[in-house]
Amino acid sequence: MMRQHLAILADNKPGVLTHVAGLISRRAINIECINAGYTEEPDVTRINIVVSVENRWELDQAVNQLAKLIDVIKVVNLDDAPLVSYELAMIKIKCDTPAVRDELTNIANLFHAKVVDVQRDSLIFRLTGREDHIEALLRMLDDYEVIEIARTGQISLSRGVIPVKQMRMR
Repeated sequence: MMRQHLAILADNKPGVLTHVAGLISRRAINIECINAGYTEEPDVTRINIVVSVENRWELDQAVNQLAKLIDVIKVVNLDDAPLVSYELAMIKIKCDTPAVRDELTNIANLFHAKVVDVQRDSLIFRLTGREDHIEALLRMLDDYEVIEIARTGQISLSRGVIPVKQMRMR
């Protein structure tokens, strides 16, 4: 299986995300993560999708179909050029003693995570970074009681000065 990062520019209208996700799932392509948000243009939404596919042909077929959706402006496979990909994770950890709180704070500092909430019995870390960086922090927390995790999934941008709206579709 190969993981691919798609950037989709679409009209900022209700139901567009549902149509995009539906088309991908009907083609039996696994969506690893999907998120949508504002762009530099208020009427355009950017949808970032990481998918797992068996081969490039399967992905190209899905990209061609996505590009034909009425509200889709552009679809680009960001893996065709260098890209930068990050995600945000928030992790709530139980800490019932000052010693555990100190240990967890030290771990947060090692990973450049920010402690964004401190309660009597818990801490919340905020960490941004590559997926492997977040996974490494989670492995370090194996000895502690992780209460809850929320992750955004990856968002990606191509490197250089050319934005997605000016990139060629392949």
